[in-house]
Amino acid sequence: MDRGAVPRPRTKSRELTPAAVRLPWGPRRCEEIPTVPLPDPVPLYGPEYKRDPYPLYARMRDAGPVHRVLFPSGVTAWLVTGHAAAQRTLADPRLGKNHALGNDRWRERASIMPEPQHSQLQVHLLHQDAPKHTAMRRLVTDAFAPRRVEELRPRFQRMADALVDAMPAGADSADLVRCFAARFPFQVLAEVIGLPPHLAARFRREWGKVVAPVGPTDPGRPAYEALLRELQEYIAEVVADRREHPGDGLLGRLVAARDEGELTPEELDSMIFQLLVAGQEPVTNQITTALVALTRHPRALERLRAEPELMPAAVEELMRLDSAFELTTWRFLAEDADLHGVRVPAGDSVIVSLCAANRDPERFPAPDTLDLDRSQGPHLAFGHGVHFCPGAALARIELQVALGTLIGRLPGLRLAVPDEDLPWIPAVLGRGVAELPVAFDPPVCPRPRG
Repeated sequence: MDRGAVPRPRTKSRELTPAAVRLPWGPRRCEEIPTVPLPDPVPLYGPEYKRDPYPLYARMRDAGPVHRVLFPSGVTAWLVTGHAAAQRTLADPRLGKNHALGNDRWRERASIMPEPQHSQLQVHLLHQDAPKHTAMRRLVTDAFAPRRVEELRPRFQRMADALVDAMPAGADSADLVRCFAARFPFQVLAEVIGLPPHLAARFRREWGKVVAPVGPTDPGRPAYEALLRELQEYIAEVVADRREHPGDGLLGRLVAARDEGELTPEELDSMIFQLLVAGQEPVTNQITTALVALTRHPRALERLRAEPELMPAAVEELMRLDSAFELTTWRFLAEDADLHGVRVPAGDSVIVSLCAANRDPERFPAPDTLDLDRSQGPHLAFGHGVHFCPGAALARIELQVALGTLIGRLPGLRLAVPDEDLPWIPAVLGRGVAELPVAFDPPVCPRPRG
């Protein structure tokens, strides 16, 4: 049976692929390629790595579950790769998220990282431990409850259709990032959290992309830091607006929690920052990785067009295959300890590769294949444990609506540039493309929806 999987051509360069490792695409056979020893630390940056990190992840998994890695800022970390090890790490009570647990070696490098990696905007959920994390998470979970966001699906569908309708008349090609993927998730987010239209328009115009890979010596760093200071002023305006006009949205409830002493001013600002960034950029990137995967697997794309009822399962498989959350944020041990057979010093940063875990052949047979009928159980694209993404239900619905709309209304959807020319974002923790030029046949009108 056609399971929706077709081979993709090999790329020209695979220096990091070991012998007898299945390639990220192509026929299911092993290639005899000389093994190159892994460096220590393993560098996790560069255009080739960002375009396709999976051969390197395969090497690391084969060599062991934990490796020391190097980021472009000069920060080193311990990276966990295999699925079982990743799941245990994400639920390990010894590991904390608060930056205060970092040791002097980590702090020395982290202190020169640009905003927002090291700033007063970083005391939000992702960098808190219980009981503070528990209390802060409780403030947001109702807004993203599965039943509530499901009730909003018709509204999201109208937003998606309107964006397709707004594509230039007569156009047979478009950049789907600019026309759709960078817009739809933010429109959804503003609706869900209660960001009023006049403030939403300002954010999209001035701070639509606020997590930038700027290094300590980058000539663009001063301008980037100034942009983030302006963002903090914008957040202050959001707080003032929601205090005066609270409404029934999440932002108004968070401002009330601050006024009632449940949050500090810094925690409120950080939570709004996290909502504005983590609430939309990863979904933008996940739309792009899913569309890239589908254009590489045209039979799967055509099957989804013919059988739209497969979309919920397809979204899960597409997130497993290439997650927008490539790496988790920092975790720290309070004291020296063994981590999957490796001695990790207290305060060194520990990071989990969700993408590597989701391609682990011990967990997912033929993990490099897009299989719309896969039934091997849940992926780790949203994390695991107490820091499991609170917006997972919303993200799933957004992806179902976005992909269903684009596939259903843009017949003949295909890349308009060679695959190797796609510009993958250089972000340290995320995956996605900055532009997605596609061609398609004349758009069709939206189907009547009940």
